[in-house]
Amino acid sequence: MNTKEDYKQKIEGELALARAKLAEFQARAKMASADTRISYNEHMHDMEQKFDATKAKLKEFGEASDGAWENLKDGVETAWHSLSASVKDAADKFKA
Repeated sequence: MNTKEDYKQKIEGELALARAKLAEFQARAKMASADTRISYNEHMHDMEQKFDATKAKLKEFGEASDGAWENLKDGVETAWHSLSASVKDAADKFKA
């Protein structure tokens, strides 16, 4: 990914996949027992916070000037990796 727009589109695609996973967990939670539902809800809350943080960083990145976007790329990467780890953790914990 060399250009700002390519990178932004890549992260937007990853965010769409994360949003789909979150929707899957929400559907599973509706069918789960009360104890499991509580655990799902805790993980979903964590993922939603990280999703929002990643979107905010990506928005800031998208609004950056051509000269400044490289400096913001690390913040987007950090937020994305945090969200990705949260999704993976939840997926591992709630394997069907």
